[in-house]
Amino acid sequence: MNFETYLISKKIDSVAFKLSEPELWLEWSQLFEQMSEISFTSQKLYLINPIRRKYLLKPELLNTPKPTPLAGKPMMRPKPKMN
Repeated sequence: MNFETYLISKKIDSVAFKLSEPELWLEWSQLFEQMSEISFTSQKLYLINPIRRKYLLKPELLNTPKPTPLAGKPMMRPKPKMN
């Protein structure tokens, strides 16, 4: 996984982040390449949310399928009497 894919998984707009704060983006990118994704997330845990709030990725860019509505309510069947 590369850094831009990681940012998308964290719902951060990589392009907006890179244009607004190029030094921080470059620093994080270099750190990400040196360590695992889990280690990076642990190290930057309290810094990721403020960045996400500033550069929130638009929902149409996430490519996530929209949930389909259910056809109807599930049918409830009575329990059989056990005598």
